[in-house]
Amino acid sequence: MKERILDEAERLFWKYGVRSVTMEDIARKLGISKKTIYQHFSDKEQILYQVIEGKTGRDQFAMECMVVGITNPVEELLSVLSLMQKNADQISPNLLIDIKRYYPQAFAIFRQYKEEQIMRSILENIQKGISQGLYRADINPTILARLRVEQIELAFDNDIFPTDQYSMHDIQSELTHHFVRGMLTEKGFTIYNQFLNRGVQPIIYENK
Repeated sequence: MKERILDEAERLFWKYGVRSVTMEDIARKLGISKKTIYQHFSDKEQILYQVIEGKTGRDQFAMECMVVGITNPVEELLSVLSLMQKNADQISPNLLIDIKRYYPQAFAIFRQYKEEQIMRSILENIQKGISQGLYRADINPTILARLRVEQIELAFDNDIFPTDQYSMHDIQSELTHHFVRGMLTEKGFTIYNQFLNRGVQPIIYENK
């Protein structure tokens, strides 16, 4: 039952954001009473904390599996983008904002994941790309790794990217391709274009 509650809560949080989802909503979707939920969790933040803890662990494992066998950092970054885009438009743009503003314990888990896992993997990717001659040698790996980490969170800011104008899929694609292209050497561009020619194209946003 505990796992069922976490699974349903994650689905609802991701779709509607956290603040708009109540314990009653979770109970109703599962066909159980709120009392049953409270037998396993003291409050909604405890549910959210465990949801974030599980989600970040699964995401890290998925990214590590995806890049197994990939020999160059350009393809590695673009492959991770594909993973991010898979369910991007099913995630409420309010999700991260809600967590950051109102659920400090859960946000601390996300921040730790961002700083210890995402930051480290991007920094290693940039350093590897420089050593292989695919990224420019004159860039500062730490500054650019920090930029990329913050871009991931920036994509959820509705004040900057209103949801009625941009999709999460398009935002993440534009930011990632812009980030990668800015680091590439001529050798790196060759690999980048080969990857795109296999059917993974950047999104071009058109004003409507």
